[in-house]
Amino acid sequence: MKKRILVTGGTGYIGSHTVVELINAGFEPIIIDNLSNSNIGVLDGIKRITGVEPIFENIDLKDYVSLNKFFQKYEGIEAIINFAASKAVGESVKMPVMYYRNNITSLLNLVELMPKYGINHIVFSSSCTVYGQPDVLPVTEQSPIQPATSPYGYTKQVCENIIRDTVKATVGMKSILLRYFNPIGAHPSAEIGELPNGVPNNLLPFVTQTAIGLRSELKVFGNDYNTPDGSCIRDYIYVVDLAKAHVMAVERMLDKKMKRSVEVFNLGTGTGLSVLEIVNKFMEVSGVNLPYQIAPRREGDIEKVWADPSLANKELGWKADTPLEDVLSSCWKWELKLQERREKDQQNS
Repeated sequence: MKKRILVTGGTGYIGSHTVVELINAGFEPIIIDNLSNSNIGVLDGIKRITGVEPIFENIDLKDYVSLNKFFQKYEGIEAIINFAASKAVGESVKMPVMYYRNNITSLLNLVELMPKYGINHIVFSSSCTVYGQPDVLPVTEQSPIQPATSPYGYTKQVCENIIRDTVKATVGMKSILLRYFNPIGAHPSAEIGELPNGVPNNLLPFVTQTAIGLRSELKVFGNDYNTPDGSCIRDYIYVVDLAKAHVMAVERMLDKKMKRSVEVFNLGTGTGLSVLEIVNKFMEVSGVNLPYQIAPRREGDIEKVWADPSLANKELGWKADTPLEDVLSSCWKWELKLQERREKDQQNS
C-alpha cells in the first residue's frame, strides 16, 4: 500500500516537480490547488513523465468547509507538503492584504484540521526571505531572523511561528521547515517547468520569454547594489534538486528520524550569483543575445543572500549539485517546448 501524501499547491512550479519525485519514490501524492497561478495541463505533464495521473482536487485552502470535506473524502493521508501560497516579493508590496489572507489563512485551516483527521506530519515551504537582509553570509539555520523586507517574507515568518506553536500544543505532531533560496530550471523532459500566469515575477521565465521574443526586453532591477557588478546576488537552486529535498524530508518524518519536533533546513547551493551573471551565462548556454536594460531597484528586494546548506547535506543526505549550465539549458528547452505548443494552438485556432 503506497503512503498517501497531500501536496497543496501541487500544480504549481515547485509543487509539480515534487509530485513527480514523490511518485518516483513510491508515494501516492494527492494534489490540492485552486489554479490561481498554475495550469491544469500540468497534470498531463506529470503523467507523461511518470505514467501516473495523480488525484487532483480544485480547492481553495482558504475555504475551510471545502477543505474539511476533502479530508472526509480522502482517508489515510500520512503527511502534508504545503506549497499553497502567493509568492512574489514585489507583488506582495503592492497587495499586502491578499498575501496575508492567502498565505496565513490557508495554513491556519490546514493545521486546525490536521489533528481532527490524525495527520501528524507537515513539510512547510518556507523561504530565505525569513532572514531579511542578513548581516553575515552565507546564511545558516542559526542566522537571526531579521525584520522582513516584504509582506511575502513576513507571511513566511508568521507561518513558521504558527507551525511551531501548533506543534508545541499538539501531541505527536512534527514539522520540517524548508527555507529555500531561488528555484530555477525545468524538468529535463521539458514536460513541466515554470509557467506563471501573466507577466513573470521571477528572473528565469522573464529571461526565456525575452529570448524567445514574447517580451521586448529584460529589466534588471538595480545596478547600484554593493555587489561586484551592482546587481542583486541570489543562490539559484535547480527545482528538481529542490523537489527531491521535500521527498527526503517526508521520508525523514515518516521513518521517525527527526531529532526535534520541528526541524529547519536551508536548501541552496551555497554559491551566490548575481542577476547579470545569470543573464550572461544564459546567453552563453542558449546562444541567444538577450536585450536587457537596467531599471530602478524593486521595492522589497534584498541586496544579497546565499545559503550554507551543510546541515541539509548532513542530516537529509541531500545536495544541490546539478551544474548551472544544465539548469539553464533545461529552462531554454522548456521555453522552446512552450513555443511549439503556442504555435500549434495558433494553427488550430
